[in-house]
Amino acid sequence: MRILVAGATGAIGLELVPQLVAAGHTVVGTTRTAAKAELIKRMGAEPAIADGLDAPAIRAAVIDTKPDIVIDQMTDLADVTDLRHFDRAFATTNRLRTQGTDFLLAAAREAGVKRFIAQSFCGWTSGRGGESIKTEADALDSDPPEELRRTLDAIQYLEDAVTSLANPEGIVLRYGSFYGPNTGMLSPAMIDQVRRRRVPLIGGGGGQWSFIHVEDAAAATVAAIERGKPGEIYNIVDDEPADVSEWLPTLATLVGARPPIRVPAWLGRLFAGEHLVSMMTEVRAGSNAKARQELDWRPAHPSWREGFAEIASRATTQHAA
Repeated sequence: MRILVAGATGAIGLELVPQLVAAGHTVVGTTRTAAKAELIKRMGAEPAIADGLDAPAIRAAVIDTKPDIVIDQMTDLADVTDLRHFDRAFATTNRLRTQGTDFLLAAAREAGVKRFIAQSFCGWTSGRGGESIKTEADALDSDPPEELRRTLDAIQYLEDAVTSLANPEGIVLRYGSFYGPNTGMLSPAMIDQVRRRRVPLIGGGGGQWSFIHVEDAAAATVAAIERGKPGEIYNIVDDEPADVSEWLPTLATLVGARPPIRVPAWLGRLFAGEHLVSMMTEVRAGSNAKARQELDWRPAHPSWREGFAEIASRATTQHAA
């Protein structure tokens, strides 16, 4: 099939494009800058220069490509480090999830695209009450901390827009917190913050997180092309949800840092904000049972423990060198 990946040079796109090419698909990848076009070519795909917030450019890329499938991986998270001002840090990504989604969907409909797959998130977005492990049927947080509301609204907008589609068929993939070489939780910026003890353990650290290796996120996306059901949402996470009180000290040890500083919740609210206290103490993880059953997908990195250890070992070796 002919597939257009919007956001082909992002964390997932860099893994997804080669997997699609290896599976025998013809791939076109969009990027905002001509400088990254060569990278897309090296992955075996055809580049298309288009900013996700430029409606005419997105329309031209889709119409010219004539894809069977569009996969929306558009975000702007590479330089996000200041989570104290969360909605401000995610402002461009939120526009991509709203305006960008509308532009891409309109172009997809005009081009006669058969299936539209979009990236969402599995984590703090879920309701904080009830079961500790959430399924796709559980409601999103109805009353998130103020600093998270615009970002949650954008995620909800994307999910509603895509899952309500009849033509093309729409599927949403809620990825857990990313990690991979130089990516997400194992990015140089994150490792540096942990080594400097700038990521404190707030309160009891009882918040539960779900992680996913970028290679596994890409593999699940490939599976959704053939086996995803129209109108459905899938949690794409590993098999082992983790309390912050467990994964954060483990990460510190793996990267050769001292244990994280412990901060009481009241002090965390004062200096970090209610939203970060919630992420550390209240959030819920996700179940991957539906993706396993319906997509016939299994994470090659079933536990963040082994995945973190593998990548942190490489990063530590490079740091020492």
